[in-house]
Amino acid sequence: MIRDFHAHLYFDPEEIEQAKALGHAAVEKFGVAEGHYHVHPVGPHPRGSCQLTVPASQFGEVAEWLVLNRGALTIFAHANTGDDLADHTAHVMWFGPSEELNLSIFR
Repeated sequence: MIRDFHAHLYFDPEEIEQAKALGHAAVEKFGVAEGHYHVHPVGPHPRGSCQLTVPASQFGEVAEWLVLNRGALTIFAHANTGDDLADHTAHVMWFGPSEELNLSIFR
């Protein structure tokens, strides 16, 4: 069962304002929860990121909007089923080029 989705906005330090603008706009438009803007890699993520938590019922609409409004940012999105490894490997989609995650934290 999918509880919700995470959409991780990936950015380099010089792109943080673009990422914040996108994240804030998503909160304003959809009311999704917005996490911290981490300038350095955190968890499995290979570079700076911010997590948007999207209810499953809204994911299609939010994903469509993110695809059209992400600019040059890469977005890593995944389902939350409770199986962290599968959620970060099998239940994923990329908007923009995919990047290698540090999956060692799930093993």
